[in-house]
Amino acid sequence: MYRFLLTPRWWGINVFVLLAIPFCVFMGSWQLSRFEDRVQAHDRADAQVSRAARGPARPLADLLPVDQATSGATATATGRYGEQLLVPGRELDGREGFYVLTLLRTDGGRALPVVRGWLPGAADPARAPAAPTGEVTVSGALQASETPGDNGVSAAGGLPAGQTAAISSASLINLVPYRVYDAWITLADADSGMTAVPASAPQNTGLDLKAFQNLGYTGEWFVFAGFVVFMWFRLVRREAEFQRDAEMGIADGAAGPDGDGTTPPSAADRAPAGTSV
Repeated sequence: MYRFLLTPRWWGINVFVLLAIPFCVFMGSWQLSRFEDRVQAHDRADAQVSRAARGPARPLADLLPVDQATSGATATATGRYGEQLLVPGRELDGREGFYVLTLLRTDGGRALPVVRGWLPGAADPARAPAAPTGEVTVSGALQASETPGDNGVSAAGGLPAGQTAAISSASLINLVPYRVYDAWITLADADSGMTAVPASAPQNTGLDLKAFQNLGYTGEWFVFAGFVVFMWFRLVRREAEFQRDAEMGIADGAAGPDGDGTTPPSAADRAPAGTSV
């Protein structure tokens, strides 16, 4: 009954199935390994941030440019506070609020964005404490410039004057008349009753949308493999039923006793006209 599996048409189907199943399994396993790599990178990044925060403070120049090794490290810088901006739409401990961001003008001529703390509610300049005057030395966790649209950073434009959606040199360069470091720090001890903003892991090391896309692709490839097997069994069963029906003479187009695929004429059909059978 299953000798049809050896026909040229079924040889092609069988070869396709034998190639498609391991390919789908391989792709699913590869996507799963990518997800596991991101999970491990997330754990390593969190551990790195914790270790860096406990390490000794180092001059800002020694930690630039920011990478996965220096992100979260305690950096120090000296200068005078300048323009102050608000960063709306930032959550902390499940509450909506805003960052108070003040630019520290360093002796080198560039400004370092400093997140002095977080306040709950809508961004309101009247609620933001004024920055200390005179020369100050700040110390905080070093962070890389944010990318709008990633890790919860808003990409919305049209904010009121004195506000910015992302803490990045590309955004701030349009708001202040001097150069800005491609990095920022968040103070370990917030100023004037504000809540300190904890350091975050470097970008592309956390369980972000890309990580869960890898997990979703894993499921898709394994579903494809199962679908190929299901369809092969279904086609085999359908062909076997057709062959059985053909042998019993109940399938459309089945070969009749004459062997030509047509039903032989009855006795009445063979009798000459005008005669009775």
